[in-house]
Amino acid sequence: MLFGKITGTVVSSRKDERLEGLKLLIVQQVDVAGKESGQYVVAADAVGAGMGEVVLFATGSSARQTALTENRPIDAVVMGIVDTWEIGGRTIYEKHGMEAVHA
Repeated sequence: MLFGKITGTVVSSRKDERLEGLKLLIVQQVDVAGKESGQYVVAADAVGAGMGEVVLFATGSSARQTALTENRPIDAVVMGIVDTWEIGGRTIYEKHGMEAVHA
């Protein structure tokens, strides 16, 4: 699993029928210190994530392991919304009350 931040959405009116009903999100990868990278992926949303939220996402064959994405042509999936993360007793991110804190 990787950390990411939802930065946008994708709308596609013509797509493979196995993608019907999936919400597609643009996710910018975030490092463990909370710093945004320049890497983006389009991911299926399995948890109802929204714009600006910090999430956990998986890529590759792991992306097809959720109930929503099983046996679908998906290479990335948002599988969790982060409430807080801490490293070595220091809070790096807290969803309510503070923005991401950079090391």
